Amino acid sequence: MSKYKIIVLCVLFLAIPWVSNNYLLALINLCAIATIGAHGLNILTGYTGLISLGHAAFIGVGAYTAAVFSTQFNVPWFLSILIAGIVTALIGLIFGLPSLRLRGMYLAMATLAASVILIFIFEQWKSVTGGVSGFYISSPTVFGISLGDYKYFYYLSVGMAVLATIGVKLLFASRTGRAFIAIRDRDLAAEIVGINAFHYKLYSFAISSFYAGIAGALLGFYLTFATPESFTLAETIKYIAMIIIGGLGTLSGPIVGAVFVTLFPDVLSIIIAPIQHLMPDYGPSALRNIIFGGLIIFFLVYEPKGLVSLFQRMALFAKKFKEKKPATVASQKKVSIENINE
Repeated sequence: MSKYKIIVLCVLFLAIPWVSNNYLLALINLCAIATIGAHGLNILTGYTGLISLGHAAFIGVGAYTAAVFSTQFNVPWFLSILIAGIVTALIGLIFGLPSLRLRGMYLAMATLAASVILIFIFEQWKSVTGGVSGFYISSPTVFGISLGDYKYFYYLSVGMAVLATIGVKLLFASRTGRAFIAIRDRDLAAEIVGINAFHYKLYSFAISSFYAGIAGALLGFYLTFATPESFTLAETIKYIAMIIIGGLGTLSGPIVGAVFVTLFPDVLSIIIAPIQHLMPDYGPSALRNIIFGGLIIFFLVYEPKGLVSLFQRMALFAKKFKEKKPATVASQKKVSIENINE
């Protein structure tokens, strides 16, 4: 990337909060936080080939950890975010040790069990988590400026999302990242060439959980509230949809998927509003769920590589069309000259 493009991107990054309204900034913040969480799941599922149905629960661990450390122990918010990532990675290791000896649906059920256990802890450990009533979190401040303001939180959320994306890129340019991909493609062959599959699967689970913890901490500070209902299986399904729709095992897939899934309910509400009266037995939420499920099935069947692959093919087609068009014009001129000479 040229230095001019970098300058333009930096200017846009700094200017967007000052030319956007709060509604748009709220969506951008949610997309950025979802991007971090989706990167974490993509490391585990897209790059390493391991199925997890407990991702949202690990995000919940990050949210509650940051809340407890910042509110009850007065730890600075930026350290609370880091601690949340580390604690969630450790929790991921604890559940990963027995779970990663399993494969396929057995692993999926093990991670689902981990989710159920964590949700139970969120609900019952009332002295720490507040139980089903939830846990209120103070908005972070920087030099007296509250990040509870959407435009200031934007710099934190989008900045962290950029760092998370760079981290994933560096990870998969390293030996560890290549080992993850080797295990995904052919784990037995990876072990034959000297890759300890179990250890690298554990690393993947820990790194994925670390990203989930960071995303959870940011979500807690953004919403200033954490409740067990925010980290159920339904939320995990959303993150799975993000990486499937965006593109499994790609760097930009979680970004595209996070934006798509986050904006989908609002866009769909606008689309179905004029036709809602034609289906009075179905509420807007039911229609959204039906269409959302249909989209996931569509991408699994017809576009398994996600929107990123679709965009790449469209860009390649446009490039070929541009290259072909001048040649066609030139050939037509040549034919015209030959006709004149005859």
